[in-house]
Amino acid sequence: MPPALLLLPLLLVQGWFWGRYFRPFTRRPAEAAATEPGPDTRPVSIILCAHNELENLRELVPLLLRQDYAAGFELVLIDDRSQDDTYLYAQQLSQYYPGRFRLVTVTHTPAGFSPKKYALTLGIKAARYEHLLFTDADCRPVSPDWLRLMQRGFSQKSGADIVLGFSAYAEAPGLLNQLIRYETLLTGAQYLSLAWAGKPYMGVGRNLAYTKATFNSTKGFASHIRRLSGDDDLLVQDAVAAGARVAVVADPAAQTLSQPATTWRAWWRQKRRHLSAGSRYRAADRRRLAFFMGSNALFYLLTPAILAFGLSRENLVSLGIIWLARTLLLGFTYTALARRQRTVLPALALPVLDFLYFVLYCAWAFPCLSAARSNGSKLR
Repeated sequence: MPPALLLLPLLLVQGWFWGRYFRPFTRRPAEAAATEPGPDTRPVSIILCAHNELENLRELVPLLLRQDYAAGFELVLIDDRSQDDTYLYAQQLSQYYPGRFRLVTVTHTPAGFSPKKYALTLGIKAARYEHLLFTDADCRPVSPDWLRLMQRGFSQKSGADIVLGFSAYAEAPGLLNQLIRYETLLTGAQYLSLAWAGKPYMGVGRNLAYTKATFNSTKGFASHIRRLSGDDDLLVQDAVAAGARVAVVADPAAQTLSQPATTWRAWWRQKRRHLSAGSRYRAADRRRLAFFMGSNALFYLLTPAILAFGLSRENLVSLGIIWLARTLLLGFTYTALARRQRTVLPALALPVLDFLYFVLYCAWAFPCLSAARSNGSKLR
């Protein structure tokens, strides 16, 4: 048997994921247009946590306050220990929008607590309404219908408790930007398609909604309040374990657009922090993700060994066929996902981006796994 055939089971795993999760997600029905009547009768609290984000707030807040939502909403801005003029800006907003804007000021974080989780807890407690919608200061809703469309997610599944949205990154020149947007597309494909298939495991705080009752059912962030990351994915983990129903709203008008990291070091730190929360996922979710991510990483890791142990014509032909099949599957899968999510990536660059991403993923994941096994994740 040619050694190249050792890659075949890995290719079949990736094909199975495409057929079982990704393809149904790309073929899901389009959500109703914002102009069509919908269940938009519940007021909403938009929760925004900011730490020294004055310039971003000046761009984002007007976009949030101009959201088209007849049932009414409030913006809860959490000023988390900012040293800039965020407080003065918030005071101006309070005068201009007295019934729609609310400021929560955090002057210090208790020792050992995650600063953002502590701040969010105070903001959620101050929120007036049951339905909560979250985003970050460096995000921008792509349309004035973002709030309306995300709110409609609560009407799915005979009354959803959590609504997962998609947050893309802005396009810019350079390899780093392409890698960030590819990784975001891949991550979104995983958590949104698995949630669509009834196996939710995470969300992203840049575009996430849930009810106060859901937050209270998990006792907030209590189970992971001392971990720096996880204000979004670990909360979803706890809520799903408590029986929460999860809906997906991922059409383009319901998305947010974020500013990506501009240096390799910043992106590296960001991904290491995000991956550190994975050790707290439920065992079934960890196995499912390891099945997919591991099959991709092993495909690349085993190829040099296969070449080293067999340069026969039969082995090289088999290896070429399997690699061609995977390249075609990769292009077909992620082109469809990118088209559905309105993410623009160069099709010819996908194999290169995929290879680089999984090389980096191994570099991120192995230290995180080692740290989780020894001391667990620690606050910075």
